[in-house]
Amino acid sequence: MILVDSSVWIDYFKGSERTKTLDLFIELDLVATNELILTELLPFLRLRNEKGIFSILSILPRIELEIFWEGIREIQKLNLKRGVNNVGIPDLIIAQQCVDKNLELWTFDKHFKLMSEYLELKIYS
Repeated sequence: MILVDSSVWIDYFKGSERTKTLDLFIELDLVATNELILTELLPFLRLRNEKGIFSILSILPRIELEIFWEGIREIQKLNLKRGVNNVGIPDLIIAQQCVDKNLELWTFDKHFKLMSEYLELKIYS
């Protein structure tokens, strides 16, 4: 299962070539989301009255968030130790979820790729 980050969805909505395989992954039921990612995307889509995109996101499997704060603090400590700064709490939660649930993460955010060098974080590329 691939958790698709909001950075990828935004490119997908714009019709970017680098996200053209997302349609196939959706058809093959390989794509999942979570409430955090939906909360980043849905208000904007509702504001723009993007009903088609809204319906696509609404039918995707949702991975339940189980926040383990001590684990998130440990990830942030590792980030700071390795010079990976300015990683927000939402992205720490996403990283933790992917590690804990053994999910692959499709993202264009560089800090996730940096974290994958020292966490068991699998990045789709």
